[in-house]
Amino acid sequence: MAFQKGYTQVYTGDGKGKTTAALGLALRAAGAGLKVYIAQFIKSGDYSEIKALSRLADRITVEQFGLGRFIKAKPSPEDRAAAQKGLEAIRSALNSGNYQVVIMEEGNVAAMCGLFPVDEILAIMTQKPGDVELVITGRGADARVIDKADLVTEMKAVKHYYQDGVAARVGIEK
Repeated sequence: MAFQKGYTQVYTGDGKGKTTAALGLALRAAGAGLKVYIAQFIKSGDYSEIKALSRLADRITVEQFGLGRFIKAKPSPEDRAAAQKGLEAIRSALNSGNYQVVIMEEGNVAAMCGLFPVDEILAIMTQKPGDVELVITGRGADARVIDKADLVTEMKAVKHYYQDGVAARVGIEK
């Protein structure tokens, strides 16, 4: 199965659910017989979603290009190099013909933190083959990315509970 037209979707905003929405889309795509590629630009490690997705490894490929640390200031050369590998992997996945859905998880945050310029995301959006769905997640989506996308969903924090500065949520992070 292939898309006649693959769209570019952006999930952004300060509310929770951006990654969850993208993973839900990946799950639905896999269930429909499509192949999905996910590049995680910030995370590194064996998170619960990685464990769950490993059960669908014949349909969903996940690679992590984050170094597992929060970028508070200027990214290190190692952080930038890892992000560049992620961008190369995204381009390869988009053009390989092997995947119908490609997800840049936390791509907006990576650009916002300076791991790569937002122009890299815009170039990927322009170069995306017409029959591949591209999903870009993360808060702080640049206005140009929003303008260029076909579908944009903004997650809004309406009611989030915090305990000791940590957002309470269903499930466990790791």
